[in-house]
Amino acid sequence: MVYLKLYPEPKYNIKEILRYMGCRKADDSISGLVNECITELSDKLTYKVCYTEFSIHPTEDGVDLSFMQTNSRGLKMNLFGCEKIVLFAATVGLEIDRLIARYGVISPVKSVAFQAIGAERIESLCDMFNDEVRSRAAAENLYTRPRFSAGYGDFELSAQREIFKVLDCQRKIGLTLNDSLIMSPSKSVTAIIGISDKPRENCAEHCSGCSKTDCEFRGE
Repeated sequence: MVYLKLYPEPKYNIKEILRYMGCRKADDSISGLVNECITELSDKLTYKVCYTEFSIHPTEDGVDLSFMQTNSRGLKMNLFGCEKIVLFAATVGLEIDRLIARYGVISPVKSVAFQAIGAERIESLCDMFNDEVRSRAAAENLYTRPRFSAGYGDFELSAQREIFKVLDCQRKIGLTLNDSLIMSPSKSVTAIIGISDKPRENCAEHCSGCSKTDCEFRGE
């Protein structure tokens, strides 16, 4: 069964928005622009997630995810010690795409700001869902792995076709995938969260073979 959940608006992370804009320091004009864009977005975004769970099994070359098999070594390492996953898709809706396109013509700097805000919004939504999955797992003395998306490292982007099919993304949250594997709305994410009865520390010895160099759990 695929579940649908609607979330309240996450708190805006201005520091992250500025980072996505490439601003190390924001003067009054940039801060004012970001706040103006946030005000314009008020009540225009939706925060939707659809998700389901699958049992998984390692294979010689990769992972059997139940709904598909992949030879991704990176995903296999990420899911080391896991027996099941949460597969999810998240989106904040089309309105942000409309604003990016509109201001791309009349105010490119504002379009850049909306791009950054959109990136921060979808990441905040994914973090909110991630935290919820982590809390549910913890209540059962289980642990989660960092989310991992198709197209990351050697996890084939073409996996999106199977992900969209099993999650029924278009019907559940209005998320579509074109022939070039581009999602619409653009500020959307699909990802896998591994669930294990062992904490991540137990697989630190495998980090040297993982391409996820920015992972917070990576061993020294």
